[in-house]
Amino acid sequence: MKTQQQSMPSSPLLPLTILTLTLLSLTFGANAQPCSEAFFKLAEQKNISECKRLRTLGAEFAWKLHGNGSQNSTVVDILFGATLNAPQGWIGWGVNPGRRPEMVGTKAIIAVKRSDGTWLLDTYNITKEIRNGCNLLPSKIGIVLDKSVEQDVDNLHTMHVRLNLSSQAYNVTRLNHVWQVGYDIEGGRPLGHPKTLRNVDSTEVIDLTDSNGRSTGQYRSYLRTIHGVLNIIGWGTLLPIGIIIARYFRVFPFKCNPLWFNLHIGCQLTGFLVGTTGWAIGLSLGHSSRYYTFHDHRTYGILIFTFSTIQMLAFRLKPKLTDDYRKYWNMYHHFLGYGLLAIIFINIFKGIRILEGGDAWKWGYVADLAFLGAIAFGLEVYTWIHFFVKKQKQKQNSKKSDEEKKKSKNQEAPKLTA
Repeated sequence: MKTQQQSMPSSPLLPLTILTLTLLSLTFGANAQPCSEAFFKLAEQKNISECKRLRTLGAEFAWKLHGNGSQNSTVVDILFGATLNAPQGWIGWGVNPGRRPEMVGTKAIIAVKRSDGTWLLDTYNITKEIRNGCNLLPSKIGIVLDKSVEQDVDNLHTMHVRLNLSSQAYNVTRLNHVWQVGYDIEGGRPLGHPKTLRNVDSTEVIDLTDSNGRSTGQYRSYLRTIHGVLNIIGWGTLLPIGIIIARYFRVFPFKCNPLWFNLHIGCQLTGFLVGTTGWAIGLSLGHSSRYYTFHDHRTYGILIFTFSTIQMLAFRLKPKLTDDYRKYWNMYHHFLGYGLLAIIFINIFKGIRILEGGDAWKWGYVADLAFLGAIAFGLEVYTWIHFFVKKQKQKQNSKKSDEEKKKSKNQEAPKLTA
């Protein structure tokens, strides 16, 4: 029994630790990368030396500040590049004079590629009405001095824009800029972009006076990753471990009283607290995302929190063993637990797809589930083997007992006759 007490808690923590370190390293180890060689050459041709790779949509950005503006404004050259792997579509970049780097309120420059290969480049003012479905039409934004667009090698499309930014409306040390790529057009008019997380996350606050383009406002991206990691650890790993402990170490095939109950409560309670923390971060992210919501993921998340809270109440509201309705409570508790697991697995994979973590996230969690599934499968096989062996022994003992009783009766029969 002492050996089991030492080994059982540590075995589930090994894949959990590996999974956590892997996901965190994939997220926070990815620092900003310099722009590509091809884009850097294009920037040099336009006498622009500072450039960086933006964090979404494979976009790249180069800039140069000039001192020939007025006292109340700054002139800046911008080179924006993105890959458009389609016969038609559009790329866009813009600045937002508001408090946040977001689509609504952005003064945008959009280049539309038509199916015949020609380009239209114009300026647009992105308003709430456009966000709600109104047509996006060209309009003057008052800050563009010059603009051009060209298609280069490997489907890299670039826009060169010269802006005159008012010092009252725009702070070049904290400039809200937005970029986007879309594939739907109507004539020469750009239509809505995809609603993936990469598209809605294509904003940042950049310091144009810093040679590396130091950026802020990426906390939401980090919070999403933390939200995903905590939910995978809490809901997706610790809760299944708690169920495995309750199923296989309570009575059959391993009777470990009261150790199994302490481990079960420890895993479930820790998983609930960690998962609830991730869920709360998700609520905060949903509240801050004013213009988009992932409805299915949010609904599943609310169900997970609700059902898991009901399961946690079982620690205080569980009926006694002598109560008549205890067996019905057991049935409800077990079925709700297994149903909760199914919802958790579905929602975690939904979250991975939304987060666009790629194969590393998906297969990392698949490996985690495979490890836990292999343990559960092994214990299940052992349970049935142990059950049949025990049943066979009982039959043999019963048969042996019957034979001994019969033999005893046969030996006593002559004495009674005498």
